[in-house]
Amino acid sequence: MKKPAVVPALLCLTLLILNGCASMLPSAQQHTEARWHSYEEARLAFDAIQPGSTSKAQLADMGFDPFKVPNIKLLNYLELMRIFLPNDSIRLADLHPDIQSCLSARNECLGYEVLLGNNAKQRFGNLFLDLFNFRRQTRSSGWQFRGLIVLRKDQVIYKVESGQPNTLEFEDKKNPLGPIQDISFPSLMGY
Repeated sequence: MKKPAVVPALLCLTLLILNGCASMLPSAQQHTEARWHSYEEARLAFDAIQPGSTSKAQLADMGFDPFKVPNIKLLNYLELMRIFLPNDSIRLADLHPDIQSCLSARNECLGYEVLLGNNAKQRFGNLFLDLFNFRRQTRSSGWQFRGLIVLRKDQVIYKVESGQPNTLEFEDKKNPLGPIQDISFPSLMGY
């Protein structure tokens, strides 16, 4: 009579768990769909925009068209006012002259907000501790790009960019009670 293959399989599984096989831990990739795949690519494309000479049609040819390219937000003049005049301590007279004239022109003024990024999350550490929620370690890395383009009629008059070329974060979450850490007892808590 043959011995069942269950014992060797359980032994192999136990060794994998005890060795902390990090390759079996989950990972996630989150990115913003765009034609630029890095912070540097997005920045170079944004640098090619020339306030005072780039037209709305040229902007679309460069890839900045909110109707054809995802993740470019169309802003009206009221939204631009909230960006440039967030509180009473900043007056219209304090702004760049081109922004002043654009906001005063109201419906002739519009903006494009470009929001791009990529973020990868990878859990690492001991598989057993992670699986039973005793300790979860996560590494997040990526980049984020933000750009604002202001147009009056069909002409770019202003642009500004910001972002993070490189992001790197670590999270180490420890639960001494493991899987029962998140269990709540409503009757003990007065609910």
